[in-house]
Amino acid sequence: MAECNEIIFGKLVYSCAFEKYRSDEEFIPEHFLGFQLSGETHAFYAKGNAVVTENTIVLVRKNQLIRSIKYPDKFGKYQFVSITLDKETLQQYAMENKIVVDTPYRGNQKLFFEPDDYLRSYFLSLGPYINKTKEATPRLAALKIREAVELLLQSNPDFKNLLFDFSEPYKIDLEEFMNQNYMFNVPVASYAKLTGRSLSTFKRDFERTFRKSPMRWLMERRLDEAHYLIKHKQQKPADFYLDLGFENLSHFYFAFKQKFGVTTSEI
Repeated sequence: MAECNEIIFGKLVYSCAFEKYRSDEEFIPEHFLGFQLSGETHAFYAKGNAVVTENTIVLVRKNQLIRSIKYPDKFGKYQFVSITLDKETLQQYAMENKIVVDTPYRGNQKLFFEPDDYLRSYFLSLGPYINKTKEATPRLAALKIREAVELLLQSNPDFKNLLFDFSEPYKIDLEEFMNQNYMFNVPVASYAKLTGRSLSTFKRDFERTFRKSPMRWLMERRLDEAHYLIKHKQQKPADFYLDLGFENLSHFYFAFKQKFGVTTSEI
């Protein structure tokens, strides 16, 4: 078995792997808090990449695209547990505790941070649920999520301005965003949401900006990058086609020949 994802309760997900596993691109619609129990996660996102090592806690911000590679440890096991901090739960918490966001969150943009003893102990306390030696009732599951929020705010009060900012994404610079995220193979609707637009507005703004449809531009942008990697970096298509958003090599080779009139080996 290469990879498994198991929902333990509601919003708690346990992931495991027993060999190197590359995940599909993921659109992250909600904040989530995670803990690397064993192995490593190599995460790639618009602003760079990060290596999540064993015993590291990550707080991943909502509304972004991420691709990851999972590496088992020397004993052949990868384990990662994550808990979703969904909008409904956070809104309820904010209302009950009269929390108001007074300024945008401007903290570290990295995916992860050094956990304190309380957060580490919190994740270790989830062990019985993961190992199925204890079952969480809906009420207990809700309490565990709220406990995670409490501990996050205790570890860094500024997280208030991150977790309880419920404003919708505003329109951002389309050209800059697309040139940072073109390699993610996700539906056009995901690109629209991330740029603060409806699908119809996104398509209209896109054609005004690039003079092409989103799908055509994405294909050409990926192929241009592939041409550069082959000609100037001497890289092989098999090593990067997935990183550029192509689903399989045969499709890549066909599209490349169609655009440039030569095969990759003829460059």
